[in-house]
Amino acid sequence: MREYKGIMVLGEVSEGKLNSVTAELLACARLLADSLKEKVSCVLFGSRASDFSQEVIALGADRVYLVQNSLLDNYQAETYLYALEQMVSMGLPNILLFGQTAMGRDLAPRLAFRLRVGLVTDCLELSIDSAKKNLLMTKPVYGGSARAVFASDFFPQMATVRQKAFSPLPRDEKRTGQVIECIIIDPAVLQAELKTKVIGKKIEEYSGVKLEAAKVIVCGGRGIGGPEGFKKLEELARVLKGAVGASRPPCDQGWMPASLQIGLTGKIVVPDLYIVVGVSGSSQHLAGCSGAKVIVAINSDPEANIFKEADFGIVGRWQEVLPAFIEKLKELTKDA
Repeated sequence: MREYKGIMVLGEVSEGKLNSVTAELLACARLLADSLKEKVSCVLFGSRASDFSQEVIALGADRVYLVQNSLLDNYQAETYLYALEQMVSMGLPNILLFGQTAMGRDLAPRLAFRLRVGLVTDCLELSIDSAKKNLLMTKPVYGGSARAVFASDFFPQMATVRQKAFSPLPRDEKRTGQVIECIIIDPAVLQAELKTKVIGKKIEEYSGVKLEAAKVIVCGGRGIGGPEGFKKLEELARVLKGAVGASRPPCDQGWMPASLQIGLTGKIVVPDLYIVVGVSGSSQHLAGCSGAKVIVAINSDPEANIFKEADFGIVGRWQEVLPAFIEKLKELTKDA
């Protein structure tokens, strides 16, 4: 019987570029592999998969599996599930990692069910049990108010990893690795797996700094009162060259698009500076921003939970605080 060995990462490509979560996963996999003295492999799907093979090697992969087929250019659950199941059967990884992305959240549970193994989602930390050599997977529980550690006795050990939980390794263009073009997947079978058809694709336009990549984020909550209030937040974000986000209530009310929601059911962000205005500080929201280096809270309620988490707090109505705050920042940054 063949032995389960090595760490396998599912690579993601979006907008013609390697998704940043892939670099983060490779960094995590590299740490685990070095601890186990095993190899890191990365699976890339799509007709242009080979374009990214050297990049993932430079970021930590020892082996790259290419499944170059146009049916895999866009994510569809049926085709990706079939293709990845074949890759796992061929590679028999000890550990299989996904990003906690829209694709990872959809694909990983399907594959775990198909393989009849466990899955731990939204992991913040991964490590190796020194005694059993099993994967220890740490994730937030109870709405982010606590953390729990899980392990599995079934292989492959599967986990999805929260974006920004790991920092990518510095690129090493001198690294070498093995590139394997996989032809074991029959295109006809892949076509037969399709149960749905993509009839259109809409790309949401955005200007300025992308929320997930922003070093400064200004986030508004229910206390902003309506869509007009967010215009003041946008002004503050422009001064700081940052991005605007929102807690769940403004998105539910339609004041801001759902794509800008930060929290347990939205996006996870880790900016250098997080300015939060009119947000009470529920555990669900804090789960999405707790990784920020500095949190500044502005709220009229001195008992708001957000002040317990903030590094700096301002008690007052945002309508009075923000104009003075913005003017002072303009004064301080005018020569920057």
